[in-house]
Amino acid sequence: MSFSTLGLTPSLYLPLARLGYAEPTPVQTRAIPAVLEGTDLLARAQTGTGKTAAFGLPMIERIVARRDGRKPRLPRGLVLVPTRELAAQVHRSLATYGAPAQIRVTAIFGGVGMGAQIQSLAHGTDIVVATPGRLIDHMQRRTVDLSAIDILTLDEADRMLDMGFLPALRRVVASLPRSRQTLLFSATLSEAIVGLAAEFTRNPARVDVSVGQAVAPTVTHHVHSVAVDQKRAALTRVLTQESAGQTLVFCKTKRGSDRVGEHLERAGIKTAVIHGNKSQGARTRALGDFKAGRVNVLVATDIAARGLDIEQLPLVINFDLPLVAEDYIHRVGRTGRAGRSGRAVSLVSPSDSGLLREIQRLLPATLERVAVTVEDGRGGATAAPVAAATSDRTWPSSPGAARGGREWPARAPRREPFRSRRRGR
Repeated sequence: MSFSTLGLTPSLYLPLARLGYAEPTPVQTRAIPAVLEGTDLLARAQTGTGKTAAFGLPMIERIVARRDGRKPRLPRGLVLVPTRELAAQVHRSLATYGAPAQIRVTAIFGGVGMGAQIQSLAHGTDIVVATPGRLIDHMQRRTVDLSAIDILTLDEADRMLDMGFLPALRRVVASLPRSRQTLLFSATLSEAIVGLAAEFTRNPARVDVSVGQAVAPTVTHHVHSVAVDQKRAALTRVLTQESAGQTLVFCKTKRGSDRVGEHLERAGIKTAVIHGNKSQGARTRALGDFKAGRVNVLVATDIAARGLDIEQLPLVINFDLPLVAEDYIHRVGRTGRAGRSGRAVSLVSPSDSGLLREIQRLLPATLERVAVTVEDGRGGATAAPVAAATSDRTWPSSPGAARGGREWPARAPRREPFRSRRRGR
């Protein structure tokens, strides 16, 4: 299979070779023709399998085909994403894909001034990549016109449809033309999320190329049993004794991320930290330093768990396990991308045993490479085989239909617990 067989014009697929795209991935092979047909789509595929190109290339193709020379140049495509970092990354990818066709792409997200965004929109654009909150700011100021949107894409759709984003998403969608095409892409889509998707789509086609494998088989998983007060020492040991190289470390809270970062710096490990309380400039610099190899470790909350494509990232460490089992998939999906090998290490205390069981249920038991090894801290190791898979391996046939497997519920909004700065909590 080659890109030339998918219905794209040569001007779009010929430059892909320079990007290292020798042939389409399974999700691209199945999704691109479906999008070109104009149908709505729900697509599920492992992280690191080229979902951005799967929706971006046919979106650009359809926009180019429908150009009518109207003035001003109103956006015809809208991509909604959950984080600023993902918005910037998708913007770069779509701008690269669309360059041969002179496609203009504008990124809209918070943490930066609105002036440059307003100017870009005023000059005319073809595709807007946005986080919902900042997009609503532009809608209120009447600096963006969404009346000509033909294609709406929800990237990381499960996150976009959870209770934290849903009110803002409904507000944005209400301002779009009803005749639009809607695409949903994610690595995980539960029955609850598929049910919510029915609110925004019309008889969508369904593409599922995960083949029951929520995590790429090139990723190996290890669990280190460690007491809570020994976690930082264990983290330092993993990073120094195993010559880990570039490593992404996930923490549960913003304050916890800062403390882990400070600890690693004191241990002589070059470290950067990103989370929601950091300015956008600081977040961009930290991520840039990490990608460029100027720092060895990036400590982050779950804002780094979605969509970030970091080349040659060999190791992800869960300093804290995620509170939602599906987020484990997105975290470890930062490694083992595009067929490369990767490792995921989790530091698990006795109080985390319930969270660990939920994650083990989510991993397919039939894949040897994702078996979990528990290290007892005394040099020994005992196998902790993944429990029989209880997550549904087949795409739900219809919202609310009976299932033989387990489906994860939609998650509640994630909010940091209130801490008084005055009291130093």
